[in-house]
Amino acid sequence: MQASVSPMPDDVEALKAALAAARIEVAEAKAEAAMVRAERSDDQALIAHLKLQIEKLKHQLFGSKSESSRRLLDQLELQLEELEATASQDEAVAEIAARKLADAPGFKRRRPSRQPFPEHLPRERRVIAAPCACPACGGTRLSRIGEDVTETLEVIPRQWKVIQTVREKVACRDCEKISQPPAPFHVVAHGWAGPGLLAMMLFEKYGQHQPLNRQVERYGREGVPLSLSTLADQVGAAAAVLEPLHHRLAAHVMAAERLHGDDTTVPVLARGKTATGRIWTYVRDDRPFGGPAPPAALFYYSPNRAGEHPRQHLADWSGILQADAYGGYARLYDAGRHPGPITEAGCWSHARRAFFVLADIEASARRKADGKKPAPISPLALDIVQRMDRLFEVERSINGQSSPERLTIRRELSAPLVDELEALMHKHRPGLSRHDDLAKAMDYMLKRWPAFTQFLQDGRVCLTNNAAERALRGIALGRKSWLFAGSDRGGQRAAFMYSLIATAKLNDVDPQAWLADVLARIADHPSRQLDDLLPWNWVAQHQIRKTA
Repeated sequence: MQASVSPMPDDVEALKAALAAARIEVAEAKAEAAMVRAERSDDQALIAHLKLQIEKLKHQLFGSKSESSRRLLDQLELQLEELEATASQDEAVAEIAARKLADAPGFKRRRPSRQPFPEHLPRERRVIAAPCACPACGGTRLSRIGEDVTETLEVIPRQWKVIQTVREKVACRDCEKISQPPAPFHVVAHGWAGPGLLAMMLFEKYGQHQPLNRQVERYGREGVPLSLSTLADQVGAAAAVLEPLHHRLAAHVMAAERLHGDDTTVPVLARGKTATGRIWTYVRDDRPFGGPAPPAALFYYSPNRAGEHPRQHLADWSGILQADAYGGYARLYDAGRHPGPITEAGCWSHARRAFFVLADIEASARRKADGKKPAPISPLALDIVQRMDRLFEVERSINGQSSPERLTIRRELSAPLVDELEALMHKHRPGLSRHDDLAKAMDYMLKRWPAFTQFLQDGRVCLTNNAAERALRGIALGRKSWLFAGSDRGGQRAAFMYSLIATAKLNDVDPQAWLADVLARIADHPSRQLDDLLPWNWVAQHQIRKTA
């Protein structure tokens, strides 16, 4: 039995009304879902806050001052940090969804009352003058009846201050109406942190790998006591504010014809253990072949290294992917893939490392000097490394030239070297055991030879995947500082911020200065001009404003 379906009206006005009603229903459903998610995140943050308080009390009353006890508190603080940031981000998303509906109630988190800013901090009064004429009736007989003061905590390098924005309030003697300038914009609704302070917190956490609990300690030593949950609250809300800019950045990266791809591990704090997540990066860098598009990096987080993740990341993209031989990329190279096949381009740096280990004369000499047995040097591996080095010399000479120029020089100088190298490996491979390290290094290349020779077919292809490895270098260094990502949501937020910060660095932009200016302007910036805030467009405009 088929379900009955209401017939669609034929009248155009009726169709428009039905479409408008459907849009309202969708908006209501989204607002309700955002509200539920925000409430759940708020509950989780509250539970984590109470757990941390209990463990701190236990530590004070009964606990020893051992390193393991301190590490437990550090892990709980990190978990609270991520949950607080997640709750604030979900709250901001719920408020954005509620604003689209006239009668939808906004969600407000249950926050502990904030302590007033320390009295010793200097105050800077910025007065927004009252209007000279009544906005309601145009009368000029105005009398001052008071003022409202909004305090914003702002930071100057190595100097703290509280900015007092004074809004004068006046009453009209003609019409008895009270008028007052609007309240100043805050990045976070009902927030207290200025854009400079927010940018510093974000950059130190994700760019300098300083967790918020360490930032709290440093701020306290500087005479500004702030709680961990207070800072985490601001981080999560700022991430929600920057989300439209991240969408524009992702669109720019995925518009590339060639991408560098790679991934690295990241420890994630899980229940009773430490799980291993992955951070993936896709880098657009057209500078080696003289492309005009600015460089940018896009990061994603996943709880594991399953092949479904890169397939999801690149679901709507086709082009040339420079990556290692990770098997999860294999289905991306299928000829019948939609929207089109992805061309694989191998990384000669990955291939060279395996041969270099067998031909590292300096490492063998160091072992001998330390009284250890020197590692044997393979003459064949040394010969292969030297041949590869000649390929790299050619690449350095053509870096920055146009794609056709690069391709012409490669076919003249690099193609003979590649043919000789292939013949050399085919000649010696049959005489090696399959368990030999040199044989494994040869098989890695020979089984993927079309991918390794792709640079001879397309001048846009680079010889290496070093652009992606450089983008991930900061994460590898940061692991030693922050130890864990507090949760999967924390890993996603970290990837979000890495995308913004790494892209700023690729364009030689100070990430903290850029974030501070963007956070100060993004609220009243026209959405159709959002690209103006991207790092490569921001530099010129910022210089013009500074000059003015």
